[in-house]
Amino acid sequence: MALDEEQSGPGGAHPMSTDIPGTASAEVDDDTAVDVVATPELSDSVGEYVRATGKRIRSGESGVLPVLGGLILLVIVFQVQDSVFLSAGNLVNLLVQGSVFILLGMAEIWVLVLGEIDLSVGYSAGVGATITAIISTAHGLPWWVAILGGIGTCAVIGAIIGTIVIMLRLPSFIVTLAALLGLQGVLLYLINSNGTGGTIRITSSVLLDLANGNMSITAGWVVMVASVAVFGGVTVLRDRHRRRSGLVAPPVAITVLKVAVMAAAGVALVLVCNANRGALVPVQGVPYVVLVVLGILAVWTFLLGRTRFGRYLYAIGNNGEAARRAGISLGWNKLWAFVLTGLTAGIAGIIYASRLGSISNNIDGGTLVLYAVASAVIGGASLFGGRGKPVYALLGGLVIATIYNGMGLLGLAASYQYMVTALVLLAAVTIDSLARRGRTSS
Repeated sequence: MALDEEQSGPGGAHPMSTDIPGTASAEVDDDTAVDVVATPELSDSVGEYVRATGKRIRSGESGVLPVLGGLILLVIVFQVQDSVFLSAGNLVNLLVQGSVFILLGMAEIWVLVLGEIDLSVGYSAGVGATITAIISTAHGLPWWVAILGGIGTCAVIGAIIGTIVIMLRLPSFIVTLAALLGLQGVLLYLINSNGTGGTIRITSSVLLDLANGNMSITAGWVVMVASVAVFGGVTVLRDRHRRRSGLVAPPVAITVLKVAVMAAAGVALVLVCNANRGALVPVQGVPYVVLVVLGILAVWTFLLGRTRFGRYLYAIGNNGEAARRAGISLGWNKLWAFVLTGLTAGIAGIIYASRLGSISNNIDGGTLVLYAVASAVIGGASLFGGRGKPVYALLGGLVIATIYNGMGLLGLAASYQYMVTALVLLAAVTIDSLARRGRTSS
């Protein structure tokens, strides 16, 4: 069966109308979600906008509020227990620790939106990191060639998995479980054949700096100002375009508030990172890995929320049959989603190896994939498809990193960390299930 045989209608895939039956609750972006319960007058009234938002929350569209509330609660608890928690050094360490969880969660978002799952991202990330280390260390090729080799390998792995799922119509759970076992074997073979003592050390200073290096103080401010300017410009222009087109858009005051919050968050981040974190030698600056994570977050958010491809994925995850009848190619869109899952996992694997300075054959890819799914689901992605954003993985990854960092400061054993993470994940799934019931009853 060809990849595009699942589509129907003449001419293959066509531009999709947002009025496809069964896709009304598909999460394309926040503004689209507002359209379901709002009226054009919202653009002129902050009060009406707030009331419409409250109506969305009561109907089960709580968005990121639960995870934000949980994250704030965790921060308060750990700060009360140990005042070191909110110190600059610990906060930056928490961001670096959480980067791998966040990136793996972003990888999982692509398939969760479709209602699928990829259990192989942990070992796929490990294989990508191993390929990068081999190319850089054993063959002495430039760092950028090594990175392209690693993430390219993971993208190919994703393509193979996606092709098997689509062509043979097999459950992604089974296919990716088999891939998990197979890639674990590939990882062991590659490291044992090219490493020393079951480890391949990374010698490239650029690769090591990805997770361990910092930008200069000036560069951090320049990047922050540029990022806020771009975000503000895009937000203002988008909302103004929606108003002029007669579509629902937030009031001007809300648009300005969004930009102000983004600017405040950026200033706080740079101030914390630019504080001296060193004991004997000054250590300052925003870690490069933060820039990597935010860059991928921006690009993936644009792809999922602002392109036809992203709208197709939400439509397929929300109601595959309706999407097929609308002329959307289920096969090709699913394939690209699996490719992007593999590619993002490859980036996560390189960051993981960079942070440790090596890649070894004792990497626990099984645990990493559990954290990947947990990051996405805790952040607000649905296991049932049709809902999920890269920012959910960011928030969920920060929750997991906060739990491990805070409990580590308190000297609690790993057993407690696992149990608390399990409870948080269970709570997130429960909230998702209750939200689905609320939307259905509405």
